[in-house]
Amino acid sequence: RFLAIYLAIVAVLGLLFVRMPTSFLPEEDQGVMFNQIALPAGATQERTLEVLEKVEKHFLENEKDTVRAIFTVAGFSFGGSGQHMGIGFVNLKHWDERQAPGMDVKSVAGRAMGAFAQIREAMVFAFVPPAVIELGTSGGFTVQMQDRSGLGHDALLAARNQFLGMAAQDKRLVGVRPNGQEDMPELKLDIDHAKAGALGLSIADINDTLSTAWGGSYINDFLDRGRIKKVYLQGDAPARMTPEDLDKWYVRNKAGDMVPFSAFATAHWTYGSPRLERFNGQPSMEILGQSAPGLSSGEAMQAVEEIMAKMPPGIGYDWSGTSYEERRSGSQAPALYALSLLVVFLCLAALYESWSVPFAVMLVVPLGVLGALLAATSRGMSNDIYFQVGLLATIGLSSKNAILIVEFAKAQMEEGKDLISATLTAVRMRLRPIIMTSLAFGFGVLPLAIATGAGAGSQNAIGTGVLGGTIAATVLGIFFVPLFYVVIKRVFPDKPREAAVAPSAQEGR
Repeated sequence: RFLAIYLAIVAVLGLLFVRMPTSFLPEEDQGVMFNQIALPAGATQERTLEVLEKVEKHFLENEKDTVRAIFTVAGFSFGGSGQHMGIGFVNLKHWDERQAPGMDVKSVAGRAMGAFAQIREAMVFAFVPPAVIELGTSGGFTVQMQDRSGLGHDALLAARNQFLGMAAQDKRLVGVRPNGQEDMPELKLDIDHAKAGALGLSIADINDTLSTAWGGSYINDFLDRGRIKKVYLQGDAPARMTPEDLDKWYVRNKAGDMVPFSAFATAHWTYGSPRLERFNGQPSMEILGQSAPGLSSGEAMQAVEEIMAKMPPGIGYDWSGTSYEERRSGSQAPALYALSLLVVFLCLAALYESWSVPFAVMLVVPLGVLGALLAATSRGMSNDIYFQVGLLATIGLSSKNAILIVEFAKAQMEEGKDLISATLTAVRMRLRPIIMTSLAFGFGVLPLAIATGAGAGSQNAIGTGVLGGTIAATVLGIFFVPLFYVVIKRVFPDKPREAAVAPSAQEGR
């Protein structure tokens, strides 16, 4: 009957483990958050500053109880540079002043997104930085949409817009946005190489003249009142303001004659990307987003994969940043658990000098893992890196309690007691030490489980899993470990030792 209960527990354990949401790192309230502002291509800096003022007003007035300061910059953002781009850095008040519900950084970002949705002249996003800043600029997921078949920029842009439209309708995703700049008007200059060659012009001379006149070229340095200053050569501003001003410029040919640009070049307006984006050597567009409230980043990534599967042929994707690390760590977790169990088993086999007795200890591990899963699931946590570390600690703690019982039962049997009596005696003798050590360990990790403030996310993930595993391994282990030991000993009984009769040594005559 107890074995049937144990099998049911293992089945529940497997179900909980499969259904538990996954993520890489828990969300942390680091006391800061970011805002990214993007206006339509070609918007002036004055319009960008007006939007930044609205962002500042929201945080300094509507969030004055949580926000200490905000610093905004026009002309720069994580998505690129330009007078239509902007970024804002929000510094929240100390965690001791934000104890009330709804004053954490994620709640502040959620309210900001609702307020920024009313801004029609720009796309404004508020997001929380990742737990490890070096792994990206925002939490959630980071995916690179790639053109793997050479379809061209227009096809990649159409696929990106299709993805954004489908993501907006998926309730598992929020804040999905492209992390780049939209195509903007560009003046494209077409040079007729045949005409240029016939006129005695080289492409290098044309490029040098064009870049110097319109973009400027560095010449040298000069000393001015003790300071070194640079000298740049560039065309006068009135001669490079409109496309028609191109006709005012000439290029010297091999014969020394001046040839106007109108003789070999034509210009027309077009649209193009302001920067060249590549990922793994292929044209790409970066897309960011977060999971909906109550869902993990793993569920959001699954939703992204489902949408990506509906993209046109030739369009692929790859994860980057924290999403890449999450996929990488998730594939390594089973091997890590297996290695941990193998090391514990080999150590027990060396301790007991038996290949069967360690199974009585190892069978208690699922009981501790069940407690960790129940505790984490009840608090809405996900299977992240810190929780996996807590599972490894739970494996060791569960084995420790079982070792105390099995070791004494084995010693009692060696003293001549039968299997049942030796097991019951060992349980009675080691009950108090097991409870004392488990209580000490449980109260030791309790502060981690109820921690608040900076770093609380990782502390809660470890503390909750270990505390739940400690309780389950202690409460269930004292009943199941004796059962496991009796069953293992009956299935794999000890071999009888042959009596070694040594003849008396006779001394030499």
